[in-house]
Amino acid sequence: MVERMTAADLRATQSQPKSQKYGAQRTVVDGVTFDSKKEAARWAQLCLLQRAGKISDLKRQVVVPLVGRDGPLLSRKGRQMRITVDFGYVNLKTGLQVYEDAKGMPTRDYEVRRAVAGAQGIEVVEV
Repeated sequence: MVERMTAADLRATQSQPKSQKYGAQRTVVDGVTFDSKKEAARWAQLCLLQRAGKISDLKRQVVVPLVGRDGPLLSRKGRQMRITVDFGYVNLKTGLQVYEDAKGMPTRDYEVRRAVAGAQGIEVVEV
């Protein structure tokens, strides 16, 4: 005999929050949701640096398009490939754009995208 689940039981199981694949815990700071505690802590540090006048143009979830020698790199579906880093800002001491990613466990996909960005001259700093 096959056991059946009621609609209420199904909704109850679907409403439970998903756990992160690598154990990171979502964190809310000042109404902003971060994917991990590490990312939230780094955001707080960068906000202080911006208030102190050491950095400017602080942004979250910065999308960097990936470009090869012959133009944009395209996925199998024809979309332009990109890497999304956690933070981007301008270091006022050097005047350079800095990209940071708070990684606990780098994936193979991330490593490849970071290498392509590095070949473009864009360094992604892991914190």
